Amino acid sequence: MKTDDIITYRTGGKLDLDRVIELYRASTLGERRPVDRIDIMKDMMDNADLVVTAWDGDKMVGISRSLTDFSYVAYLADLAVHQDYQKMGIGRQLIERTEAELKSSCFLTLLAAPKAQDYYGKVGFEPHPRAWVKIAAKERPKN
Repeated sequence: MKTDDIITYRTGGKLDLDRVIELYRASTLGERRPVDRIDIMKDMMDNADLVVTAWDGDKMVGISRSLTDFSYVAYLADLAVHQDYQKMGIGRQLIERTEAELKSSCFLTLLAAPKAQDYYGKVGFEPHPRAWVKIAAKERPKN
């Protein structure tokens, strides 16, 4: 099946939060996102600077959610494709369409999910040895 025949892409727009959460769960990204915290998920979507979605009819099957200044850096916070639609080029299209919204001077950065570690090298990303993560204070283990 050729994805160009069935998948359409949209940039921006108000999204139904239930559909977003359903997609995160169906893509396994829900394992690493607070899908049971509606307040946080709502803030994640409301405050994203750039969202690109993939649709099969009225079913959301992919999403790219970024935080960016559009000129220097964009942080690709989430890239999720429904498990039934993976390996069809949708993730690659979401990345390309995200990049198309950014100025040519802007670079795209991300933290890879463990299961996606090998994927990003295949779609043009390079590993970076100097990335650091600081866990939110409420999430840190207590001594």
